[in-house]
Amino acid sequence: MAKTRIHQCECDLCRQPGEHPEKEHHHRVNVFFSRLDEQQRRWYAALEAERMGHGGQKLVSQITGLSIPTIQRGREELGKDLAERPEERTRLPGGGRKPVEKNNPE
Repeated sequence: MAKTRIHQCECDLCRQPGEHPEKEHHHRVNVFFSRLDEQQRRWYAALEAERMGHGGQKLVSQITGLSIPTIQRGREELGKDLAERPEERTRLPGGGRKPVEKNNPE
């Protein structure tokens, strides 16, 4: 089984030498993120950014590696109570890669 890549936090505290309680918390957030699917990461990041208030989106982006537009999208989706998101699938119908067609030289 392939090892999951865990994002390294890029916030000012985590880039400084030495220990800080937030470093461990940010690492744990990224370990948790590594087990979520793409929409769950987006929604959790949005919740954390809202909880943090002013500057939250930028900090969550640095911690998780998600872009600010992705976090904003999560906030919009949560603001609509996820009404436009399907419950039984990760992507909307038609989303994702298109199937690869094999060329049959018959």
